[in-house]
Amino acid sequence: MIRIFSGWFRRYFSDPQAVILVVLLVVGFSVVLTLGYTIAPVLAAIVIAYLLEGAVEMLLRWHVPRMPAAFLVFVAFLGLLLFIFFGLMPLLWQQVTTFVNELPSMLTLGQKALLRLPQMYPDFVTGEQILEFIATIRAQLGEWGSSILSYSLSSIPDLISLVVYLILVPLLVFFFLKDRDLILDWITSRLPRDRALANQVWREMDSQIGNYVRGKILEIIIVGVTTYVVFLLLGLRYAMLLGLITGLSVVIPYIGAAVVTIPVVMAGFFQWGWGADFAWLVAAYLVIQALDGNVLVPLLFSEAVKLHPVAIIVAVLVFGGIWGFWGVFFAIPLATLVKAVLNAWPRTEEEPAPRPPAETA
Repeated sequence: MIRIFSGWFRRYFSDPQAVILVVLLVVGFSVVLTLGYTIAPVLAAIVIAYLLEGAVEMLLRWHVPRMPAAFLVFVAFLGLLLFIFFGLMPLLWQQVTTFVNELPSMLTLGQKALLRLPQMYPDFVTGEQILEFIATIRAQLGEWGSSILSYSLSSIPDLISLVVYLILVPLLVFFFLKDRDLILDWITSRLPRDRALANQVWREMDSQIGNYVRGKILEIIIVGVTTYVVFLLLGLRYAMLLGLITGLSVVIPYIGAAVVTIPVVMAGFFQWGWGADFAWLVAAYLVIQALDGNVLVPLLFSEAVKLHPVAIIVAVLVFGGIWGFWGVFFAIPLATLVKAVLNAWPRTEEEPAPRPPAETA
């Protein structure tokens, strides 16, 4: 057993470059796991600055100096942030409030529809099963309501932290954009000089992660705005709320679209029931999902590294369980990082086992 382990270790860790890469990965993940909550504003600012770096580089290609380019991009980002908080958030909050107020009437309508099932399908569903199901749903909604109330009462310190983040994160984003080269030079000067393998993995991942994340942000905006406009033209209530969650659903491949279909169908049914308007809603939603998967995604991610659907789902579950929303959002880039490390990892060829001496006649 010891011989097998030592042979495996010599094969995969005999190169000093591999050891340096492992140390850098372990230190990076350890810092995020242990100090993630404490340095959350710094991590958020790094992510945002990384996303905005593409716009800064575009201005640099137009021969704009870095300081004015960083300032212009930062002002645009700040304007977008103010528009979201003071323009979109009040409208979204109004729709959420309306939805909560109309939830009892929706439950009553849903209960009437469920109670008709035993008459329509007596061989499959009984009245007792329907009543038990309704009682379970009401109990679950009661638990959710009490949980939301307790959370809202205990979240006052979180609101104070949010105010601090709203001031601190934009400030950090500006300095990360303005002094990017200075900060990177300071960090690289503290790293081991013999890190060619780590540099190779980083160069491979830099463009891929940047293209993926920026493409995903663009996909969220296009799908969300398109869905909102279509639902608004169809006269669907909560068009902004449903458009938002439909746009965010593209963050989770395969799973998100299936999950968001439920509230969209429920909202259409409770508003119109079975009819032509409901059929148009479902058809429009399916067309949006089909165009997203077959047209928009290939255009935005034509250069992305292809991963097997099983690998994507596992990455979403693993990294989402570790880092929540950000883990889900960066699941594919992190899975691509793992793949790049495995592909670039140096290996030494195993020595063939000695052959037994030939028997003499």
